[in-house]
Amino acid sequence: MRTGTVDAAQDVIFDWNQLYKRAPLAPGRFDLVDETLRDGLQSPSVTDPTIEQKIELIHLMEDLGIRMADVGLPGAGRRARDDVRALVEEIRDSGMKLKPMCAARTMVRDVEPIADITQKTGMPIEVYAFIGSSPIRLFVESWSVDTLLRRIDETVTFAMREGLEVCIVTEDTTRSRPDVLDPLFRAAIRLGVRRLCLCDTVGHVTPDGMKNLFDWTHSLIRGLGEPVELDWHGHNDRGLGVTNAILAIEYGATRAHGTGLGVGERVGNASIDQMLLNLKLLGEWDHDLSKLGRYCQAVSRYCRVDIHPSYPMAGRDAFRTGTGVHAAAIIKALKRGDRNLADRVYSGVPANWFGRDQEIEIGHMSGLSNVSYWLASRRIPVDDELCSAILGRAKASNRVLTHEEVMDIVREHRGDPVEEAIADG
Repeated sequence: MRTGTVDAAQDVIFDWNQLYKRAPLAPGRFDLVDETLRDGLQSPSVTDPTIEQKIELIHLMEDLGIRMADVGLPGAGRRARDDVRALVEEIRDSGMKLKPMCAARTMVRDVEPIADITQKTGMPIEVYAFIGSSPIRLFVESWSVDTLLRRIDETVTFAMREGLEVCIVTEDTTRSRPDVLDPLFRAAIRLGVRRLCLCDTVGHVTPDGMKNLFDWTHSLIRGLGEPVELDWHGHNDRGLGVTNAILAIEYGATRAHGTGLGVGERVGNASIDQMLLNLKLLGEWDHDLSKLGRYCQAVSRYCRVDIHPSYPMAGRDAFRTGTGVHAAAIIKALKRGDRNLADRVYSGVPANWFGRDQEIEIGHMSGLSNVSYWLASRRIPVDDELCSAILGRAKASNRVLTHEEVMDIVREHRGDPVEEAIADG
């Protein structure tokens, strides 16, 4: 082990995750699809952002290297159509690499406004036409397979005539029977569809179930001999959303869907920010993610969704400690002049990769190193008496001291006002 600057994680970390890894996670290229502005907004607890806020969000998606965004369901009404058109125009006029797609029921009247926006903006919009396919849905709706086949035929034929690319999205794929999926997939492919989306609409599937579904679907596609690609769209009802999305990429999905902060119906969708975080750490995402924290904060503000303090990467406590032993190790790492080392000594996620910093607080589990670092980082002169006074107050408390509480002790100790600009660093 070297004692100087750490240039690579493997110098100081033994990584069991990589021990027997012999190939990249993904068998080929893949993209992420950001569903925040459509499926994410189906959460009953969120606020629909203004068009200006939506435009800011798609620019942040672009900055993160996301290459496809669901910009809405224009068949839902005039406001939805107007927002979709404005977003598509922004993508066009800004020269973004981000590609727009729109959701639609597998009905001609839902595809018509997408075709209209495409014609008026001159921008291609991919249609993601969803249709229920599970036995429970067919039973409740009194649908037959023939009903589904007829809708696929009418909708895809119309979309193709309008020059639109179509992905057929089978809702609740993970609870659908093979003898229903088989004719639906065959019909879509015969009509010229070259992309299918497998959906875990209610967050039902386990990794084993996913593997079975992907193996079966790949086998069907190979038998037809057509160049059809697969998407994965998953929800988080079992808490498996992010895990399943990453496994989907390993199982051959060339697009995996998610939403900012995992917003969506019930407990939400797979969290695209956590997908990005993990793909970056796995070495599968080359794009800079220093704006990922800013993206999460924007989703939180504009959708009015609170971020839990312990939420991965974006939470208030993600890189924050008041524990003496942890703080001491981080401080020792910082004294070596190596931020990467400090980011990793008590964290599996390097804060600086994602636009965050390590934060050391003062609380009842702190030591003197917490106090001296807190003061020094704010350019407040450190002395033993002041440090003891602050630590004594912290030990008598049952929580981390606030900034103002510490500053009150500093002012009391010094007997004069402390310049806030200095105190805040």
